[in-house]
Amino acid sequence: MENKNDFQYPHTFILLGASGDLARKKIYPTIWYLYRDNLLPKHTKFIGYARTKQTLSEVKEKCKKYLKVRPGDEEKLDEFWAANEYFAGSYDKRIDYEMLNQLINKFEKGPVANRIFYLAVPPTVFQDVTVNIRNACVSIKGFTRVIIEKPFGSDDVSSDALSNHLAGLFKEEQIYRIDHYLGKEMVQNLMTIRFANQIFKPSWNRENIASVLISFKEPFGTEGRGGYFDDFGIIRDVMQNHLLQILSLVAMEKPVTLNPNDIRDEKVKVLRHINPIELSDILVGQYVGNPEGKGDEKLGYLEDPTVPKDSVTPTYALAALNINNARWQGVPFILRCGKALNERKAEVRIQYKDVPGDIFDGHAKRNELVIRVQPGEALYLKLMSKSPGMKFDLVETELDLTYSMRYGEADVPDAYERLILDVFTGTQMHFVRNDELKEAWRIFTPVLKELEGKHIKPVPYVYGSRGPPQADDKLAEYNFKYSGSYKWKKPTLS
Repeated sequence: MENKNDFQYPHTFILLGASGDLARKKIYPTIWYLYRDNLLPKHTKFIGYARTKQTLSEVKEKCKKYLKVRPGDEEKLDEFWAANEYFAGSYDKRIDYEMLNQLINKFEKGPVANRIFYLAVPPTVFQDVTVNIRNACVSIKGFTRVIIEKPFGSDDVSSDALSNHLAGLFKEEQIYRIDHYLGKEMVQNLMTIRFANQIFKPSWNRENIASVLISFKEPFGTEGRGGYFDDFGIIRDVMQNHLLQILSLVAMEKPVTLNPNDIRDEKVKVLRHINPIELSDILVGQYVGNPEGKGDEKLGYLEDPTVPKDSVTPTYALAALNINNARWQGVPFILRCGKALNERKAEVRIQYKDVPGDIFDGHAKRNELVIRVQPGEALYLKLMSKSPGMKFDLVETELDLTYSMRYGEADVPDAYERLILDVFTGTQMHFVRNDELKEAWRIFTPVLKELEGKHIKPVPYVYGSRGPPQADDKLAEYNFKYSGSYKWKKPTLS
């Protein structure tokens, strides 16, 4: 890990793909917030690089509506843009990178100077960009770190080819594969909940837990970007990375220390205990229009003009994984994700087994520990209680830690802020290691090949619904009981 004293030296943050959507909506706002809050090294320079011929003023204008500026921060914002440069160049010509290198050199005063390259570029130019960085732009006075956005390949073969390509250019400790879910507050809190509380330790196993459901739901469809989505589908887009990463944090054994490699070692061990998913363990769906909906809700996935009319790409998937080790054997880990559903939500729902020796005539519902990742970070334990008053009725209630109530003053940073700062400080704890990636593709590639090879038609579900009607039957198959009788309400300040 980098010594904090290193922060006194010049750092250059080079954003490749600076004219793209991701740069405009996410990366520029993120580096502005880090700069605004004085979290970055004092001498940090930002250089945007893309093929688009434009001025820094044009970059600034395009980012304007995505940058939150608090009253009184206007001067700081001017200072931030003064620390920025924009350079137009090709992705495949070494000479352009040599000129970029000369530009970076101009700002690197002193004996030590560090460089961070953020690759917000399409997969098609990835190889050219990384080779040119290695050949023309590596820092000779300090570290060089490279941040890579998914997709990290589209199956085991393409992912291995990408990993081998990168391994030929950079050391593993220079590579930061970003999965923004690992930067989310409640995902980062998973280890603390598990390993800093004795109350959960004795019950975190197959003897007590019936099933684990990890969900990701979006209330909107492809919104005209179906062409990009259709190449990947929901399994590659969300399940194989975000949800599997959360699973590994929920299921892993306690690491020896909090050292990033000790943590990632335990995550890899869990993944190695998972067999590849079989076709019988997955349900795929594709949304159709809702005739009673408003605007986009009326349109199904196949009505998006950028989507091929015969596409069988899933927009919804539910898969059950089994971890064949002493702690978890027999406990289904269910991953569920979808677009055009009834709400925006990402959560982990750990459902405990039914109480043995029931004396309440079947009225006791299962306990659930719910870790709400978004929106409205929360941790709550669903339990049974006697209803207030004279009657001896059972009611479902919860012990609730809602962040906005308990930590009203706290400013929970965006995942990207946390992760980009981690790259500056040199901690890889929340980034995906090469062997993690290899295991993830080993688990998912066979079923993806089968779905695509057999051209399996997804089950239709209506835009704005909970998903395919068959999903509840599938959940029941995997020992998850959905009662629908209780809904957690985010508390409001009175």
